Amino acid sequence: MGPAGDRFDHPQISRRTAVQAGAIGLLGLGMNHVTALRALAGPNQLTARAKSVIYIFLSGGLAQHESFDLKPEAKDSIRGEFQPIDTQTAGIQICEHLPMLAARSNHWALVRSLTHPYNDHSVGHMVMLSGRTPLPPGFSGGGPRPGNWPSMVSLATALMRPANNLPPAVVLPEKLIHRTGRVIPGQFAGRMGKQYDPWFVEATNFNALSYGAYPDYDFHHEKGLVENSEQLFQAPSLKLPDGLTRRRVSDRLQLVSQLTAQRRHLEAAADVQDFDRHRQSAISLLTGAQAQFALDVENVDSKTQDAYGRNTFGRSLLVARRLVERGVSLVQVNLGNNETWDTHQSAFPNLKKFLLPPMDRAVSALLDDLHDRGLLDETLIVMAGEFGRTPNITALDGGKLPGRNHWGAVQSVFLAGGGVRGGTVVGSSDPDGGYPASDPQTPENLAATIYSALGLPATTAWYDKLNRPHLIYHGEPIGGLT
Repeated sequence: MGPAGDRFDHPQISRRTAVQAGAIGLLGLGMNHVTALRALAGPNQLTARAKSVIYIFLSGGLAQHESFDLKPEAKDSIRGEFQPIDTQTAGIQICEHLPMLAARSNHWALVRSLTHPYNDHSVGHMVMLSGRTPLPPGFSGGGPRPGNWPSMVSLATALMRPANNLPPAVVLPEKLIHRTGRVIPGQFAGRMGKQYDPWFVEATNFNALSYGAYPDYDFHHEKGLVENSEQLFQAPSLKLPDGLTRRRVSDRLQLVSQLTAQRRHLEAAADVQDFDRHRQSAISLLTGAQAQFALDVENVDSKTQDAYGRNTFGRSLLVARRLVERGVSLVQVNLGNNETWDTHQSAFPNLKKFLLPPMDRAVSALLDDLHDRGLLDETLIVMAGEFGRTPNITALDGGKLPGRNHWGAVQSVFLAGGGVRGGTVVGSSDPDGGYPASDPQTPENLAATIYSALGLPATTAWYDKLNRPHLIYHGEPIGGLT
């Protein structure tokens, strides 16, 4: 039958779920009936508390050995240079360069056994951003394709209600782009249609030679710190152009509405209607104060800015907090473009100096901020990459210092808030940190955990142009987190 990625497997569901899904289809429920769907959710894993999700994505692949699953007893070629430190929770240790998170272990949990069979960046992004392990037919790592699985953010864009003139789902601070300029697949709506592509808040300018939390931690994998970095986090201005007042926008929209009404009876296609909905959302963003306020981190008090860090990692997570506070259901935060966490070479100095410190500070500040505002219990935080790293430390051809290669067989996933029981570890890896040793989890289970936190039941489906239902759940929410 070939490798798992070469098969197209239909999801396996129970007879009860199938009957429920069929009933929903007969009633015409799906994207436009989220409230009714949520009422059917029942006591799912995290539904009772969570309202929003922040998905922190570490493009490139976080090394489990250098973060949340150290192996101090392993041999030198596996153990690595970093030491474990105790957390606030007895029996749980993490990397010495994550001291702020260690002090907050009462708020977070770890899954040390998430696994999939791929070691390629583009494939890993497709899998971990969509929550689907089998690859879509005709998948290519060369870029996005219409037949790809929809990303979780695209599904939330379609299924969740907007609030306060903000879209239901947002990606920031940039699209994920390879240093060659190739847009990485897995981020978009794929077979759902472009009208459900996520809202990307483009707050940075792509630079093929820049990595990390710039400007303070801008680095090159081989050369280290980039001096006098010109990379900045600058949220896009949503102000109206000079001379274009709200009244003039309103007048123009009335004219457009009149013209549109004259031809609407000729445009019955669903994709046209969906595009119109997308356009109205864009207008709401342009004219609404909520979006401008959420993105304006420059005017946040200095204490808060310092707590998060005045860099792309900190400011991105600060914007994420402000967005969920104002009703955005799912925010994906890409902590590092250009596969920043791809630590093949100089892994230990780069992680120690440029990657772990700003991540540690920013995520800790997010936990504190949400907790102080009474929002942590209703906001699920998930942090993962497209894969983990190899147990063996190796030297990249031409590299001066060693690192670890791609490794889909196991990675550690960080979860917090949203009803997650702090100080919890689900699953384990083997003594070398190479494969799950207990309670293996899949990308499908992680996606189900996210959908459950959003209040979407297992019967939720989206419908294609032929009105065929496509269930969004392909696994079960991860057990043991609550």
